[in-house]
Amino acid sequence: MSKRKAYYANKMKRAVHMLFYRRHKKPGVKGWELRKALGADYPKVLGILDEYLKALDLQVKTVFEEETPSEKPTLEQLDRARFYITLRGELAPKETKMIGWRIDDLAGLAVTIAYIISKKGKAPRKEVEELLREKLPGWKVGLNIDRYIRYGYLTQDENEQLYLDWRTRAEIDQKALIDFLMAK
Repeated sequence: MSKRKAYYANKMKRAVHMLFYRRHKKPGVKGWELRKALGADYPKVLGILDEYLKALDLQVKTVFEEETPSEKPTLEQLDRARFYITLRGELAPKETKMIGWRIDDLAGLAVTIAYIISKKGKAPRKEVEELLREKLPGWKVGLNIDRYIRYGYLTQDENEQLYLDWRTRAEIDQKALIDFLMAK
């Protein structure tokens, strides 16, 4: 193996260890942590790793905590971003049973996320609860919202406003969700 291949293989191995093994409260790794461990060329390492993960239907996902850059992000913006390993494709209906959620709970999450997106990124919890009560049993609504918060799909502030959280930004293609709902 050439020195160059060995160099990137070693960096990819370290990147995989950092991305797959949770070390903080939130999974994933900040860009500055990757730069510290892998060097300034960590975006190239992640690009190579992403190519290897294609065969496994996985991808390296970049989530910007602030606004997503409209053009190619700078190294400084990447340093502040968080990187995750997520599914590249979609789960087949049979596979959704493996994640441990009932279909009505997933539908409630989809409705909640779509509603918050339609309200420009935030919505009062009471409005979301009223919306979900139209489709779910009343006793499940509060439990489901608390679950969505606990699992990192939503966050709630002291004024009981709901916002999309890290997991929604990492795992859900928001544009595809809205397009799908609008087509129905």
